[in-house]
Amino acid sequence: MKGPHRPPRLPVPLRRLLLLLIPLGLIAVIWQASQVAREQALQTLVREAENELRLSAAGLEGHLTRHDYLPQLLASREMVRRFLSGRSPQNPMPLNLLLDQFRAVANVSDVYLLDRHGTTLAASNWHMDNTFIGHNYSFRSYYTDAIAGYRGRFFGLGTQSLERGYYFSAPVWLDETTPDARPDGVMVIKILLDVVEESWAEQDAELLVTDEDNIIFMASRPELRMAALFPLSEEERQALLATRRYADEPLTPSGIDVYEHRPDGSRLVRFNEGPLADGSYLGLARHMETYGWDMYILKPLGSVYQAQWLAAALAGGLYGVVILAGGVGWQRWRLRRERELFAERERRTLASARDELERNVELRTRDLMETNRLLSDEIEERRRAEENLRQTRDELIQAAKLAVLGQLAAGINHELNQPLAAIRAYAENARTFLERQRMEAADANLAQVIELTERMAEISAQLRQFSRKSDSSLTAVSVQACIDYALRLYQNRLHDVEVVRVWDEEIWVHADLVRLEQVLVNLIGNALQAMAETPEAKLVLSIETEPGLARIAVSDSGPGIPEPHLSRVFEPFFTTKSPGSGLGLGLSISARIIKDLGGDILADNQAGAGARFTIILPRMERPDTPQPSPNQEQRSHA
Repeated sequence: MKGPHRPPRLPVPLRRLLLLLIPLGLIAVIWQASQVAREQALQTLVREAENELRLSAAGLEGHLTRHDYLPQLLASREMVRRFLSGRSPQNPMPLNLLLDQFRAVANVSDVYLLDRHGTTLAASNWHMDNTFIGHNYSFRSYYTDAIAGYRGRFFGLGTQSLERGYYFSAPVWLDETTPDARPDGVMVIKILLDVVEESWAEQDAELLVTDEDNIIFMASRPELRMAALFPLSEEERQALLATRRYADEPLTPSGIDVYEHRPDGSRLVRFNEGPLADGSYLGLARHMETYGWDMYILKPLGSVYQAQWLAAALAGGLYGVVILAGGVGWQRWRLRRERELFAERERRTLASARDELERNVELRTRDLMETNRLLSDEIEERRRAEENLRQTRDELIQAAKLAVLGQLAAGINHELNQPLAAIRAYAENARTFLERQRMEAADANLAQVIELTERMAEISAQLRQFSRKSDSSLTAVSVQACIDYALRLYQNRLHDVEVVRVWDEEIWVHADLVRLEQVLVNLIGNALQAMAETPEAKLVLSIETEPGLARIAVSDSGPGIPEPHLSRVFEPFFTTKSPGSGLGLGLSISARIIKDLGGDILADNQAGAGARFTIILPRMERPDTPQPSPNQEQRSHA
């Protein structure tokens, strides 16, 4: 009789082929996933860059065009024409002052007047060392355009100030009625572009503006200004130097290297030198037809690389899981096949031993399955218990707040009943006045109704604000603002209580606004309950500071806490109140909140002055950005 066959095994060549294909497949999957993620991230980055580039170009055009009217306006001034006529010796000082006044009002850099030969006759900077007066600018294109009767525009470096500016010019006519009349002067204004570049520096991108010669004359990075986007030939460099548009600037290359052109018109670039040499960027260009400029935006590719790495890691992990699952499945199939063959061999040779073995295996398997079931049930039960514990703790915290709201309900009911009665009376009076056609009296009654409804809204907003849930974020919190908010909740119970505030300055702590308010509301409410039978009730709220800490104390003039109970006041469900007056959870929850905030809470008795609860929290400096206070939140709710 032939023995049972062994489980099939893969041939050696096939196993070697699989060992080669598995890492190759891993590389292919990782590469494909990274390329897909790269393309998606680049498309997202292109959309962001297009939006930012469009807004930046619109902002630059708006900054320039708002001053386009000014040269034409000044050229029509009678004082300018009278001075330019030169019929009698004139003092240029009044015209200088006029131009300086227009410069200040229009918020431009300079305003100056050229004669028909291009020499400056008057300027707003007449009192400066680098004044334009006496200098000839006939080589500038804004002069040649304006002297030909057109309105001129020009960008370049000032020959005196060496500042980058944009120039607007307009011809000044003394007599434009004759057919062969020519302008007798040119009015010019100069605008600086530093304000626009400062706004660019706040973006998460680099912005460049180049002229028709590819010279970067505006950039969010100062190091890139006055550089050539691409290397210039010697002829181009000499031609630019001859125009003196950029004075004697060397116009060194920016070092940009375009290493990929994309179908959507964007480009991937890097810099071989300069301040941007440590990264790669997505570049987009937008042509500004009015000025003949090109604006570029460079977005860092860090997010693209991050998306690639993440996709590669996920794809590699998924591929590993698939391969591992396949290997495990193959091994399980082989093991099952071996067991079947072993069982078949044993059945043919040792039938009785086989039956006994199967019974033992079945019995042991049943025991293991029962044990696993019990363990699974126990784990699930513990998980549900932990979840119920967390949910119960959160509900207890909110229940404590609602319990305080219940204590406040009577006072708030009284506060709301009075306005409701008054609203009804005013409404009935308004109705009677309307029947009698007394519109002014009816309007006055309705105004009173509106004022009373606003008061009721403020009262309900306090309850809504106190019942809100915390977002558990720790920020700088004003202790005085929290105390004021807690006192407003109890304002109807403070009529016969003397409230003393003891602090020198506003103190800020590192805490959560809502949870700190809840603790102070609990402590002040307990103090008011303790002083219910005290003839001269006195509530003292004090703040003391020490290095890095703030101590917030709430003291009352009640009977105090019995000494045996001092060590138990923060235990859950421990209370000295009469049955039905409380659950004994307020102080326990308050202690838990302060511990979560990184602080501590203490309880003691003052000598002959009642109980005192002290909160210790980390102190913070006053934040530069104003934090929303409870007063502001209340007004928003109202």
